[in-house]
Amino acid sequence: MDQKDQVASHHDAPHYVAARVQRALAEDERTYELGIRVDIRGDQLFLRGQVEGAERRGAVAAVAAENAPWLTVRNEVTVVEVREPGEEETL
Repeated sequence: MDQKDQVASHHDAPHYVAARVQRALAEDERTYELGIRVDIRGDQLFLRGQVEGAERRGAVAAVAAENAPWLTVRNEVTVVEVREPGEEETL
């Protein structure tokens, strides 16, 4: 299957397009994100979830836009700070 076959079409049902974008987010080496929710409303594609870092947030939006270029991407993904584990809890 070539890349053209993997990109959703503007003729596809919204839930199909959302599934394609979610799959792309999970499989693209720039993202490998499984926890991003994709919702399509009209001509807008909404991304929701959490990622580590602004660069990853931007990559999520880029991958979504590449896979549904006829939709306006609304990136509502938040950046979370990952902290090292603290001291062990004493019971």
